[in-house]
Amino acid sequence: MKLRTIASFVVISAASAFAGDWQQWRGPEFNGTSPEKNLPSKWSQTEGVKWSLDLPGISGATPIVSGGLVFVMSPDPENKQWLIAVDRKTGKVAWKQNIAGGALAKGRGNSTSPSPVTDGETVWTIVGTGQLAAFDFSGKEIWKRDLAKDYGKFNINWVYGSSPTLFGGKLYVLVLQRTPADGSYPGIEDADKGPRESYLLALDPKTGKTLWKHIRPTDAEQETQETYATVIPHTVGGPGGKAQLLIAGGDYLTGHDPETGAELWRGGGINNKKGLSGGGFMRLVPSAVVSENIALVCGPKQSAAIGYRMNATGDISTSGRAWTFDEKNTPDTCTPAALGGKFYVFNGDKQVMTCLDAKTGTKVWQESFGLDRSAKGSEIFRASPTIADGKIYNIGERATAVVQNLADGKVIFTTSMGGGDATRSTIAVSDGNLFIRTSEKLWCIGK
Repeated sequence: MKLRTIASFVVISAASAFAGDWQQWRGPEFNGTSPEKNLPSKWSQTEGVKWSLDLPGISGATPIVSGGLVFVMSPDPENKQWLIAVDRKTGKVAWKQNIAGGALAKGRGNSTSPSPVTDGETVWTIVGTGQLAAFDFSGKEIWKRDLAKDYGKFNINWVYGSSPTLFGGKLYVLVLQRTPADGSYPGIEDADKGPRESYLLALDPKTGKTLWKHIRPTDAEQETQETYATVIPHTVGGPGGKAQLLIAGGDYLTGHDPETGAELWRGGGINNKKGLSGGGFMRLVPSAVVSENIALVCGPKQSAAIGYRMNATGDISTSGRAWTFDEKNTPDTCTPAALGGKFYVFNGDKQVMTCLDAKTGTKVWQESFGLDRSAKGSEIFRASPTIADGKIYNIGERATAVVQNLADGKVIFTTSMGGGDATRSTIAVSDGNLFIRTSEKLWCIGK
């Protein structure tokens, strides 16, 4: 009864959403940035904390903030997969919904890694076992689907991690996977073996019904067929221009028509080991990002970052390539951010952030965090950078939070948020607060 009362309050307050909501994984502009101001520059586990909440399990999903709620994903010790709605003012659980059982895990990743997405009235979420669901802000289920039952269990080595994308009145789900399924991957049993299709799916957000399914071909081999990237939308030329959906993975960056899924162009060359020994194990993790109508894709495992012009059609591997940045200071997992005609590319293994001019690829500045990397278990960063209020926010696997000055990359603050060594969730910002998800807790930092 108490939870229902809290939920009723939340759904009423959702109509007047807080400023600067963080409604999907890469924020309001799909590029890791927010227009928020007056955000914290310094804090600790005891200072500047509005509240913290213990979570039942580890997840790389980013907190999603809208209206009066913060949404987080988590498994529990019984391997149930939960969507948890938290009151953003108090840090109390407003409601939670079990999306599915049978959580999958491999390494430090698990099947609750995809981040939810919301429009301020409905929240949609998917888990790596294939279940996709929609709820209103009171926690009432609107619809649920099992994509694994409809199209086959996801065949992805480190467990499915792409987040759903809401854009232009459609909900997009990306599944780039290895074929055939041979039973060696998490969740694949003998009955699940066989061929797989990699696809982009468009659904009606209100009903969950499939609007279209576009098969996305590739000549990639083995694990390289897979991606953990998320669909990124962009309108070429600004308002009134042509909208596109960007898909990174399977050795290519491709642009697609949001209305039909049809492929508009394809840029190759992102796998520098293609055709060589090891070339079949270059899975892609970072999503694409756009600035100045240049689409940036970072090749797998710290390969080159390539900027493509998005105003061409067909094979743009050579003709559409604007520039290449190949210093080995590109990410293995961290998706770049983009703001003000610049890309911010982060090598989380070496703790090096590079600012690139989006039009030319020229290096503007490059700075190292300078944290100790000599000892066993030293800090590695898997979360993606967040830019807001003239600062770059980041957090490492061992929960070391780092704040950089946006103008020159100089580190202005570091602090430990404590607990575990599997923090992979990107920091979200909203209404003057930071929402930080570590291995064990959800923190709200701010005034």
